[in-house]
Amino acid sequence: MRVMVIVKATGDSEAGVMPSTEMLEAMGRFNEELVNAGVMLAGEGLHPSSRGKRVVFDGPGRTVIDGPFAETTQLVAGFWLWQVRNMDEAVEWVKRCPNPMPGPCEIEIRPVFEAEDFGEALTPELAEQEDRLRDAVQEHTQRPE
Repeated sequence: MRVMVIVKATGDSEAGVMPSTEMLEAMGRFNEELVNAGVMLAGEGLHPSSRGKRVVFDGPGRTVIDGPFAETTQLVAGFWLWQVRNMDEAVEWVKRCPNPMPGPCEIEIRPVFEAEDFGEALTPELAEQEDRLRDAVQEHTQRPE
């Protein structure tokens, strides 16, 4: 199963406080463990919401809102995409994670939808398109620059 592991923002991350060398080293060691175990598929930190934008959809209308955004605890400071056997394994990995922020913070784990989750709504044609797109993404990410 694939899971998105979401590091919630804090006041420090939203203020643009950069991690210390020690934090980067600890997180690097943890990420190396994840990669060596075949768990980590992707992972990145995100700039504060002050550098972001939101696009609000309402029927055909689109409204762009510049950051920063309120409710820091509802924002994302970073993420991983992991391949694990089950949610229990994901929880065990998260428990081993160094604290990603200088103070208290939260990490949320959410399952990623898989094709079988969509049932009959995912027609064979749509499943074929999804496979084709995944292959194209893989090809693009492996292409030398």
